[in-house]
Amino acid sequence: MAQSGSNSLDRVRIGDCIRHGIFECDPRASLVEVAEIMASHRVHALIVSERGRPARIVSDVDLIAAIAADDTLTAEDVASSEALSASSNSSLREAAQLMSKHGVSHLVARDPASGQPVGVLSTTDILGAYGLAGRSEG
Repeated sequence: MAQSGSNSLDRVRIGDCIRHGIFECDPRASLVEVAEIMASHRVHALIVSERGRPARIVSDVDLIAAIAADDTLTAEDVASSEALSASSNSSLREAAQLMSKHGVSHLVARDPASGQPVGVLSTTDILGAYGLAGRSEG
């Protein structure tokens, strides 16, 4: 069963697993604003945009840690990682390897033709696809 789930990581593309659309915030957004955006869209990460380009990611874990420490910070203050990206045509295995190598839980999926961001892939998206494939093929 694990083998079939593992094989699916090579067959399934990032674009098949992402929730299309980019949810973002201004670097100067308050933690309350960041929380409101995450909650209203039911997402675990936001892109912190600089001059209209994704620059960093603020995750729910980053947000919770900041709220516990100092809730006067901004999105820019708490965003923990650069916005790592990959083509939406890349396999989930490639995404998992990239995320593991850089120690991140989210990456920006980009349209292979235009290079424009089309969504965000999370480790939970990869685990869902892996588990579903293992269950259906096992």
